[in-house]
Amino acid sequence: MDENRMWQRVAAEFLGTAFLVFVGVGSVPALAIARGNAPFTGSELGFISLSFGAVVIGTVYVFGYISGNHINPAVTVALAATGKFPWRDVPGYLAAQVLGAVAGSLAIIAVLGQKASELGLGVAAYGDIPVWQAFTAEFIGTFILVFTVFGVIHRKAAPGFAGIVIGFIVFAAIIPVAPATGASINPARTTGPMLVQFLMGGTVHWEQWPVYVVAELAAGVAAGLLFGLISRTQADRTSLTEALTEQESRA
Repeated sequence: MDENRMWQRVAAEFLGTAFLVFVGVGSVPALAIARGNAPFTGSELGFISLSFGAVVIGTVYVFGYISGNHINPAVTVALAATGKFPWRDVPGYLAAQVLGAVAGSLAIIAVLGQKASELGLGVAAYGDIPVWQAFTAEFIGTFILVFTVFGVIHRKAAPGFAGIVIGFIVFAAIIPVAPATGASINPARTTGPMLVQFLMGGTVHWEQWPVYVVAELAAGVAAGLLFGLISRTQADRTSLTEALTEQESRA
């Protein structure tokens, strides 16, 4: 009776991802406009990271009890791969997340104007570094994020701190990864701004898109599987067996 319907959960994922992209990705062109011709500084990187972390904290507490606030296909796929989320709901969540990222990117243009697109729209891209280095950077950043998500939703985790912990880990992970790849660590955040930048006539390196998405999805699944391996106890095994038995009895 108290469970949200699928359309409500999908709507929450759409809005949560849109908020993430508008605030987090939008901070990149916003700060670029603010600094003018001044060089990019470490403090600016800190503010961008803080923007992402802050909006994640907010969305966890606003949408977490509706949809789980995945707002990241790497999280959704990882949860499904480890049996914590039904595969039948994955397509709807992924579509909502990508569309939300597109909506958030369009909102950036609506607020900051064409200048945001001219400044790159915060599209994640890597320069002249090797592909393996870009893949590694996105893999590690996403792995840390998803591993943390699994940790804070564990039945033994301290209640009430998920939003703060996830937000701060996003803030922390962006600092070392952003100089290499822009620290997307989220396939929807990767895809949405690229699509909108393309529609706005900006430069988009589509050949880099698979590197981001494959690294992020692979890292999510790896993080989920590894966390389960090192955290599982006999109680977890018993609960899983009981759940499978109940499913079989219903079939």
